Amino acid sequence: MVATASQDPARAASLELGVIGNCQISALIDDRGRIVWSCLPRFDSDPVFCTLLAGDASESERGTYEIELLDQVRSEQHYVPNTPILETILEDRHGGRVKVTDFCPRFEQYDRVFHPVTIVRYVEPLAGSPRVVARLRPAAQYGEQVPETSFGSNHIRYIMPDLTLRLTTDLALSHVMEETPFVLDRPVTLLLGPDESLRDSVVTTARRFYEMTRDYWLRWVRGLAVPFEWQEAVIRAAITLKLCTFEDTGAVIAAMTTSIPEAPGSGRCWDYRFCWLRDSYFTVNALNRLGATRTMEAYLRYIVNVSVASDGGVLQPVYGITGEQQLTERVIDSLSGYRGDGPVRVGNQAWEQVQNDVYGSVVLSAAHVFFDSRLARRGDLELFRLLEAVGERAVERHDQPDAGLWEYRGRRRIHTFSSLMCWAACDRLERIANRMGVSDRARYWHEQAERIRAVINREAWNAEQQCFTEAFGRPELDASMLLMQELGFLAADDPRYQSTLTVIETNLRRGDHLFRYRAEDDFGAPENAFNICTFWYINALASVGRRDEARALFENILSCRTRLGLLSEDLNPDTGELWGNYPQTYSLVGIILAAIRLSEPWEKAF
Repeated sequence: MVATASQDPARAASLELGVIGNCQISALIDDRGRIVWSCLPRFDSDPVFCTLLAGDASESERGTYEIELLDQVRSEQHYVPNTPILETILEDRHGGRVKVTDFCPRFEQYDRVFHPVTIVRYVEPLAGSPRVVARLRPAAQYGEQVPETSFGSNHIRYIMPDLTLRLTTDLALSHVMEETPFVLDRPVTLLLGPDESLRDSVVTTARRFYEMTRDYWLRWVRGLAVPFEWQEAVIRAAITLKLCTFEDTGAVIAAMTTSIPEAPGSGRCWDYRFCWLRDSYFTVNALNRLGATRTMEAYLRYIVNVSVASDGGVLQPVYGITGEQQLTERVIDSLSGYRGDGPVRVGNQAWEQVQNDVYGSVVLSAAHVFFDSRLARRGDLELFRLLEAVGERAVERHDQPDAGLWEYRGRRRIHTFSSLMCWAACDRLERIANRMGVSDRARYWHEQAERIRAVINREAWNAEQQCFTEAFGRPELDASMLLMQELGFLAADDPRYQSTLTVIETNLRRGDHLFRYRAEDDFGAPENAFNICTFWYINALASVGRRDEARALFENILSCRTRLGLLSEDLNPDTGELWGNYPQTYSLVGIILAAIRLSEPWEKAF
């Protein structure tokens, strides 16, 4: 990835961002080597670095971490292959060049995975006499407060209300504290982490962290069962999905950011740093398809815990990463927003919504442990009984109004996708019961599934349009109907599925991308395509035999990724510009599943 430097304010915020992390924390880094977003000590914490959402110069003075090369004219950025270790090469107009290597340590140590709240930066000169400035300005309370500082012989402490960080470095402290330019004539190391002394020198510690982190990820990638084609795209998506898991509890966040608008001026700015049970099902399913089974097992522990804690089996659509139920939404005034386009929201009102598809998401996620012999934990009668309680809620709610998977805030309908997922819950419970030899329960769940199927066929089919629609008795279209085949409700050769596909592509496709819907909602008509819907469309085309079209559209959306191979939630179909929270797990799942479906078999290579 190569970029040319510019002082244009419009470049101040962009989703051309590298991602580093270790399943505890993460950081987003732009092509100038600036850490523009990082929440510490965990994904949903106050962002210590937050200039991604700083709309003006005064805001951007706080919450940044930059190794600035004076007179920079060019940058180049890439990952160390098959790792989330990011290298940024900066070049000045005099021929000076420096390389900044960024990573968060993650490796196995003492029979467990070590993933400290630590960001390591290693800066080395490559050519000439480059002059740099080390600018480290943590912030607290979403950019509102500047921390107190103190220092020792080789460290600086940043003291915030809920967190104290220590920068340990072999760089002159005065260069950091006073932000004075200096000639980089030797490599320097900056380790930002807990307020603890290092046992070894910062150089030795950082080198050990680097080597063990690199080796960990190389081993992890070697264990992936990747398709023959598009391997680099799949590997990068898989690594990033792994980075979106909170290892402590098994939760999977929808994205690392909050409040990146779905479209400019739309007001559609949401906090995605939480665990949606629906999104998480698709994520762990994709990683499981690649052989990354530990993520599935960890997530199962998470959903068992939230299910047991639920009130009578009633599930929320979204929880905090440690299982918190209340995610009170509020607007933050201290940050103007991405490119000054707010509001900036923290928390998410969706936790209060009724979204009946969630019961299917839980059962589909847990079903793997009854059928996948690779998993350490196998499904048993105790887990089956727990899932049956979830299934009963699906039976009760399959024909009840809710906010739907798109989380409408101003209306409630009987959404077809929610009913479809309730059907899927019953259908999978029947399969599980058969697997376990519990024939009476298999008959029961078969009856419930067939009853819900009849309701969907009767109420969601629009005879005039010849398609399944968004909600019972409504004419509006919804891209989620493309999942009817993937979930097993309809066969790909069913005339109703093929007709639904034709109607959806005629009305929701724009250019090479698909909208989730086109009807006005609480915020008006959608302006941008929804990336996961484009992948659903690609998979639908492949399922009905239009494979060449599907491959062409897949290649096209791959070309819309950032230069480092990542995707956000939304995309402007006219310009290709990415919008919405980033990196979006849903979109990365789309890359993996489409590649698996469309790739030529490995046998073609031999």
